Amino acid sequence: MVDTIRLATGDKAPDFNLGNDTGARVKLSDFRGLKVVLYVYPAAMTPGCTMQACDFRDSLDSLAEGGYHVIGLSPDSPEKLAQFRAKEQITFPLLSDPDKTTLRAYGAYGEKNSYGRISMGVIRSTFVIDADGKTIHAMYNVKATGHVAKLRKTLGVEDR
Repeated sequence: MVDTIRLATGDKAPDFNLGNDTGARVKLSDFRGLKVVLYVYPAAMTPGCTMQACDFRDSLDSLAEGGYHVIGLSPDSPEKLAQFRAKEQITFPLLSDPDKTTLRAYGAYGEKNSYGRISMGVIRSTFVIDADGKTIHAMYNVKATGHVAKLRKTLGVEDR
């Protein structure tokens, strides 16, 4: 198995400059001074990714009250992300990383073991980044179901 570099608590979160679902460019440094939840998902409009995106959408108020800004990241094209946003009424930025450079920098792309089968792909992950750009939490191989509720509990953010 190929070793994938993973972020740990206290690591500087890699900056990025990616297109979003509207074609605008978004950089992590745009959020300096703010707390960010960057969540990585394999593919828009698939059942698990849709469930997770809708969980984040439905928890946005409580996360915002806790001071957190949510950003979604996948290798999908901006056009697919725009369709996803419209269909599911997603109200936070969805970033496109088709060449997977940022996914690799976060350790969220690499070898995965799914039911004993090794393959290369996006590793469903969540990163909580503080106002100074440091990683507070780096969670890999998270489950789509129930992850947002667990994250809120970890962050001490109440459901609204």
